[in-house]
Amino acid sequence: MKIGLMKWLYILAGIALFFKMIVIPHAAPNLSFSIVEAVIKDCGVPNAVSGIIFRNRLYDTIFEVVVFTIAILGCNYLLKNEKPFCSIYQFNDRPSIVLARLGATICALVGIELAIRGHLSPGGGFAAGVAGGTAIGLVAITSSPQAMQDIYKRWRAATWEKVSVLIFIVLSVITLSGGELPHGVLGTLFSGGILPLLNILVAIKVALGSWAVLLVFVHYRGLL
Repeated sequence: MKIGLMKWLYILAGIALFFKMIVIPHAAPNLSFSIVEAVIKDCGVPNAVSGIIFRNRLYDTIFEVVVFTIAILGCNYLLKNEKPFCSIYQFNDRPSIVLARLGATICALVGIELAIRGHLSPGGGFAAGVAGGTAIGLVAITSSPQAMQDIYKRWRAATWEKVSVLIFIVLSVITLSGGELPHGVLGTLFSGGILPLLNILVAIKVALGSWAVLLVFVHYRGLL
C-alpha cells in the first residue's frame, strides 16, 4: 500500500515539475556581453569548449582524468586473478586486415591532428585519445597479442601513461594557482598558453590507457 502511494506521489511531483518548467520558464539572463567571446578572450583560443574544459572547469577535468586512471587500475585489479583465455578472436581474412590497418592509420592521424590543433578547432585531448585508442584497437584485432604486449613493454607505455597524468596534474595546479604562459596570437598554433600542452597530455593519457585496457581484455577474455 505504501509503495503504491509513494509511486503516485512521485508521478504527481513529476507532473508538477513538468508544468512548472512549461508555465514558469527560467528566463535567460540579459547580459551586456557574449559569454563565448569572453571565454575566448580569457583563454586565448578560438575553441571556447577547450577553454572551458581546461580553464573554467579545470577542477572537473582533473578528476575526469583521475577517474579514467582509476578505471584502468580497476580493470587490471579485477581481472588479474582470472585464468587467461586460450583462444584469441581476431580478423584472419586479408581484406578485413587491410581495412582495419587502413582505419587504424586514419584514426591515428586524426588523433594527432586533434591533439595538436584541438585548441583551434573542434576536437581536443579526450577526442584525440579516443581516436588513438581506436587506432590501437584496430591494430590489436589484426596483430599477434604477444607482439602488441612486447611493443607495449618495449616503449614503456605504462610508465608514459603515469608520467602524463602526473605532469597534467602539476600543470593544472600551477594554472589554478594563477600561473600562466603567454597566450600568443589568437588563432595560431602556438597560442592559448598552457592549453595545448594539457590537450596533448590528455590525448597521451587516454590513448595509452585504452591500450592497457585492450591488452587486459584480450589476455583474459580473448575478446575486445
